[in-house]
Amino acid sequence: MSDGAATHCPYCALQCAMTLTVPEVQPASAVPAAAAPARPEAPLEVAGRDFPTNRGGLCRKGWTSASLLEHPGRVTEPLLRGPDGVHRPVSWDTALELTAAAVKNTRAAYGPDAVGVFGGGGLTNEKAYQLGKFARLALGTSRIDYNGRFCMSAAAAAGMRAFGLDRGLPFPLADLGSASTVLLLGSNVAETMPPFVQHLQGARDAGGLIVVDPRRSATAAFTADGGGLHLQPLPGTDLALLLGLAHVVIHEDLTDGAYIAERTTGYPALVRSVGPYWPERVQSLTGVPAGLVRDTARRLAEGARQGGSYILTGRGVEQHVDGTDTATAAINLALLLGLPGSARSGYGTLTGQGNGQGGREHGQKADQLPGYRKITDPAARAHVAGVWGVPESSIPGPGVPAVELLKSLGRPHGVRCLFVHGANVAVSAPDANAVIAGLRSLDFLVVCDFFMSETAAEADLVLPVTQWAEEEGTLTNLEGRVLRRRRAITPPPGVRSELWIMTRLAALLDAPSAFSEDPETVFEELRLASAGGLADYSGIDYALLDRGEEAYWPYPAGSSGTPRLFLDSFAHPDGRAVFTPVAPRRRTLPVAAGGADPAGTPMTLITGRLLEHYQSGVQTRRVAALAAAQPEARLQIHPAAAAAQGIAEGDVVAVANGRGEVLCRAELSAGIRPETVFLPFHFPGWESANRLTEAATDPVSGMPEFKTSKVWLRPAAAGSRVEAVQAEVLQMDGAS
Repeated sequence: MSDGAATHCPYCALQCAMTLTVPEVQPASAVPAAAAPARPEAPLEVAGRDFPTNRGGLCRKGWTSASLLEHPGRVTEPLLRGPDGVHRPVSWDTALELTAAAVKNTRAAYGPDAVGVFGGGGLTNEKAYQLGKFARLALGTSRIDYNGRFCMSAAAAAGMRAFGLDRGLPFPLADLGSASTVLLLGSNVAETMPPFVQHLQGARDAGGLIVVDPRRSATAAFTADGGGLHLQPLPGTDLALLLGLAHVVIHEDLTDGAYIAERTTGYPALVRSVGPYWPERVQSLTGVPAGLVRDTARRLAEGARQGGSYILTGRGVEQHVDGTDTATAAINLALLLGLPGSARSGYGTLTGQGNGQGGREHGQKADQLPGYRKITDPAARAHVAGVWGVPESSIPGPGVPAVELLKSLGRPHGVRCLFVHGANVAVSAPDANAVIAGLRSLDFLVVCDFFMSETAAEADLVLPVTQWAEEEGTLTNLEGRVLRRRRAITPPPGVRSELWIMTRLAALLDAPSAFSEDPETVFEELRLASAGGLADYSGIDYALLDRGEEAYWPYPAGSSGTPRLFLDSFAHPDGRAVFTPVAPRRRTLPVAAGGADPAGTPMTLITGRLLEHYQSGVQTRRVAALAAAQPEARLQIHPAAAAAQGIAEGDVVAVANGRGEVLCRAELSAGIRPETVFLPFHFPGWESANRLTEAATDPVSGMPEFKTSKVWLRPAAAGSRVEAVQAEVLQMDGAS
């Protein structure tokens, strides 16, 4: 057995450390070394590795991650869709020539912005960086964005607004262990990143874990037996709840007055803005008892004075049309208590995707250049142009955020030729039916993936790319810590890295500047491009990471990095954090009720994740153990609401609105609010939750509204399509 590759899990942003080992299937002396197979004959062995985030632990997804490397559905050669709709193998030369021709023809007919790029938060830093450069220089387009817009954009915009800098956790995750109070809003970490839960144990032991969630989730259940509090608001009312908490902190004189005076601006306006949100009014808006609102505020203040308090937000409070304002309200509350920049307290947001942090820092976002630089900033443009060796004028201006980009597909003055890297928008994007129609209206769609995802199935050309254990690179975890991904095995013969693909296409398109297929070479250029930016990586190199040194950005050359941000000042020019008054907008929200009206009162749909699956499920639905544990989407519904509509446990239910319809089985649970239903978003086709979600977006961040879709329920006909759809999915998987 080999010594193994020390790397990190390919899934969430916790980036649990693991070791991958190639098993020995026969004695080494039996076969000459030169005859050894390039790839193992048995699956890689996965072992948890001690690391501050996971402390040796892994979740089910991590333990089974290596099984996909040898999956029979793996795409291992370029596939071109024929006139009959069937994908057939072609050579790499043919694939690249067709792609370059499609780009040239599109640009000639419609202009460079008719070519678009949709990236992913799972790409390495090197791929994310070079993809942004490729889009702007090789394709000449401004139309690039990525699926992190669905994940981190609201919290990122709020962080920039308040602090002048966006890093998910501005402190090491291990700091949470010493806290006596943790307020966790809109995140079910017990299922989405299970090893995270151990960092909440200290707060739970002190009775100070406070979880805000409309469901009695696995994380909310962790507050039982004296562990803390579970606040169960109506979906979409988190902003009002946070304003109520701020009201109590101010009017009960629980603020940190010295901190506010010395380290913030905008306090008087904030005081006026929260005046209308006294606890009893907040109770009427949110359904959370006024006593719990007061208890939560007091507990946070006590923790800040004595044992440390942290406020953490997740997608549940951010994936709304007012997500930026809601995250801002959480930051305002933290500032009132003096938490950000404290040695033992803080505010943070939980990044979801594996490289959700690094993926948004170096050029995939429509409005950013490497180093978290604004693309409209003349100095930023000049710096990056100098690194790339091109005139500043050759870098396009800002593009459009993801939802707007997808809405433009195939439309006049929209995108006609699209590249998709590391994303499955046919399942993950809001209003998925409209997105699929947009994909089908394109002149040319290129998808880079290692499986025939639902988006790849719509492509004119599918390009097979490396999986995580077959490549070198770096990622940045939820703490802003840069990590090394190390190759354990060689990829199949027909598979290429996205870096290789971009380099070859850049040459065919006569792109200015240099492109490289070598990850370390690309990282060295990234260091230069990021130097002096907010997300400065210039002091980090592969040698430092390979020595196991901590590398938290910003890490300017000559420094030792920044594990804890804001200890001395914030990133605004005056060094102060900014209070920004916010208030709920006028929109239709659910009304608290004892049950659903059988005559057809709409329910509020919230979407989310399951323990066994990840993102759109392209990978985890292909892992036998995970698929067996959660083979289908199930609609969680309160028993009273189910009874009112004639729905029993296990019944097939039609869930519909004006955007689409979903068929799934009912799962009755008293742990969800009666006017609310929950559906996981990992499944495709007739089980796809995003057929129902709205493509309305936050005006500040571009975040879509995933959490408060209005839906109507009815029992479906006996023998409905759920089983048939599952059979179709399995058939497609086997054929790929």
